Amino acid sequence: METRAIEIAAGRAAQMVWLLEHPPLYTAGTSANPADLIESRFPVYASGRGGQMTYHGPGQRVAYVMIDLKRRGQDVRRYVATLEEWIIRTLSAFNVCGERREDRIGVWVRRPEKGDGYEDKIAAIGIRVKQWVTLHGMAVNVDPDLSHFSGIVPCGVSDQRFGVTSLRDLGIPASMPGVDLILRREFENLFGQTTDQIVGSTENISPSTHSKRSASIPSR
Repeated sequence: METRAIEIAAGRAAQMVWLLEHPPLYTAGTSANPADLIESRFPVYASGRGGQMTYHGPGQRVAYVMIDLKRRGQDVRRYVATLEEWIIRTLSAFNVCGERREDRIGVWVRRPEKGDGYEDKIAAIGIRVKQWVTLHGMAVNVDPDLSHFSGIVPCGVSDQRFGVTSLRDLGIPASMPGVDLILRREFENLFGQTTDQIVGSTENISPSTHSKRSASIPSR
């Protein structure tokens, strides 16, 4: 991802989105608090992205978005808001109402059946911007093992009213290919047309990453 971002910044490579599933692991952002690691159930990686501690694993769709903000407006806040909108529109296609919160990063769903004021995070966002090229991105919980989140304080949110959920946990039996179709459709509505590019093993730099596919994004 770092190499690709450098190439994009230099104008030698197309902007790109990688869609991934990781094996079970925890990643620590630049604001991570070591105390938020409750139990070292899985490897912990310092990711370099913004944010705190989070979990990635099978059943979670991770999207690493590498686009050049110099070509799209050098506005990081707007970019993050657009990532949130991308997730919200995708969830809406599955009749799930995802919402933003001013005091909490990510996309949340209300859980009134759990109690007054209860909400669960269904998607996380963590980015980095280098030479105005974006790195990292977001993760949507499709059908991960939610118990794996118990080894950390996810994103530093310790209030018992705020947990984690997934499409499966909400009673939505969505498949990963089905989610990918909607993700791509809504991404194109927000960012522009994409083209397919299968990622081979030589591009899969990290041994802890299972690459699925990627999409190139024509410059604007």
